[in-house]
Amino acid sequence: MQITVAGATGLIGRALITALRNRGDELIVLSRDPGRVPEWMSGVTVLGWRPVLERPPAEALEGVDAVVNLAGAPIFPGRWTESRMRTIRESRVAGNRNLAEAIAELDRPPRTSVVGSAVGYYGSRGEEELVEEAPPGSDFLAGVCRDLEEEAQAATRAGVRVVRLRTGIVMAPSGGALEQILPLFRAGLGGRLGSGRQWFSWIHISDMVRVILRALDDDGIEGPVNATAPHPVRNVEFAKALGKALRRPAIMWVPASLLRVALGKTASVILSSQRVVPVKLSRAGHEFDFGDIQRALVDCVSDSRAA
Repeated sequence: MQITVAGATGLIGRALITALRNRGDELIVLSRDPGRVPEWMSGVTVLGWRPVLERPPAEALEGVDAVVNLAGAPIFPGRWTESRMRTIRESRVAGNRNLAEAIAELDRPPRTSVVGSAVGYYGSRGEEELVEEAPPGSDFLAGVCRDLEEEAQAATRAGVRVVRLRTGIVMAPSGGALEQILPLFRAGLGGRLGSGRQWFSWIHISDMVRVILRALDDDGIEGPVNATAPHPVRNVEFAKALGKALRRPAIMWVPASLLRVALGKTASVILSSQRVVPVKLSRAGHEFDFGDIQRALVDCVSDSRAA
């Protein structure tokens, strides 16, 4: 397949590019700074694209089999200032709008568009089990996810199969959320955040890549897809599992009030409860390599030690 990827240098993008190259796909990468391509991406066609400001170049999309858009300003780390919230929103909403508009004008559009959204679409929903048909939430991230998905879905008017991946927190040996908290847990200072009862929806990086490959290859997969492991866990269960994987105690507690003081609006993501289940993938017979949080964390921690 010939596949165009935006957001290739992020946590998921790097792993995806490796998998696509290993299986022999022909790749085009869209980058904000094509002159500073990482050495590991040598041999890949790289074209410039500033997602917020412009449409991607037609030569990156015309006649390719699929496009994957993972581009977007990072949610973590740091506080959400008004300026940063605008950047987070525009990088995703305007980027997907520009992509869909470019696709609509092609003579030979891609057959498939896979777009990165997030479980933040649902907002904080307590104990409710969240399947793909659940309505969006009403907080900031829910609004961003809802709007970016609406923009991306416009590509269906050009006959494109659009897959909107609502991704959970990605567990990986390096990078992402796990890298941010490992030092605390290794020092024996890990534990539950807030009440600890909030649901935590996650996915191992290797399973995340396999979900994207499934979305690219399976014409029966379309619309919103929960890209999460089949068994979400509570925050306190996650803390215990990570402590066990590291052979460290995980008995500390950070009150919600302290998190809000330290992180401001960003704390809402950590304290939100999202019990997301991948119903569409399960119905399609998709199998996960890491369906259990303990096994996933042991794998990530072992790899991070070896790195």
